[in-house]
Amino acid sequence: MEAILLEYLWVLLVLVALEGLLAADNAVVMAVMVKHLPKEQQKKALFYGLMGAFVFRFAALFMITILVDVWQIQALGAAYLLFIAFKHIYDQRKGKEHSIEPEATKGSGFWMTVLKVELADIAFAIDSMLAAVALAITLPHLDLFGVSEIGGINSGQFAVMLAGGLVGLVIMRFAAHKFVKLLADYPQLETTAFVIVGWVGVKLLVLTLAHKDLGILPYDFAHSTEWKLIFWGVLLAIVAVGAVISVKKKKEQDA
Repeated sequence: MEAILLEYLWVLLVLVALEGLLAADNAVVMAVMVKHLPKEQQKKALFYGLMGAFVFRFAALFMITILVDVWQIQALGAAYLLFIAFKHIYDQRKGKEHSIEPEATKGSGFWMTVLKVELADIAFAIDSMLAAVALAITLPHLDLFGVSEIGGINSGQFAVMLAGGLVGLVIMRFAAHKFVKLLADYPQLETTAFVIVGWVGVKLLVLTLAHKDLGILPYDFAHSTEWKLIFWGVLLAIVAVGAVISVKKKKEQDA
């Protein structure tokens, strides 16, 4: 039981770190979306927008857990995670940045801005929810409060996914400015986060190929200790390399 709890804690910590880095980038975009409003309305617009987004995240997570065993959904999720990872790295190499044109928000009323914030967070939530599913789906089963399954998935796995999503919203609302500063000092960390997203996409792809209805890879391999060691080993290597490169570039800039 101690080993299972440690594995759950480790996955939750990875999700918190990933959500934090992704939320920082998203928070910058949202700040631009509300900046045309009077100052006293800006925080309200973000609060109402994120509250609506919370309802969506819970509903979407429940729907994903119902469909997660459908290999076509797994394949689409893997393709999406790999796409956004490669797109981010490609855009960064081309010098492109996330931006919201002034015309997209200029002149929008308060509630229209709230709606746009909600829609933006929904778009941002898809990648983090899929990453949470891919990370949690191979965790050992852990029944919470006597409940075995929620939406067709183990209750312990569902709790980790939900906790990751909630942490993402909290970070986006309250702590994003600290992550924004961290990314400003170490911009390479954002690329590291998206490389991790891509690697999680690979994990979801392995699950898809090992699905019982496909059988391209052995089912046991996708759930084996060997594959878990490979996955977490590569993930730690990505983090280590990203951290070293970030610190090195920071020193070069300071020099």
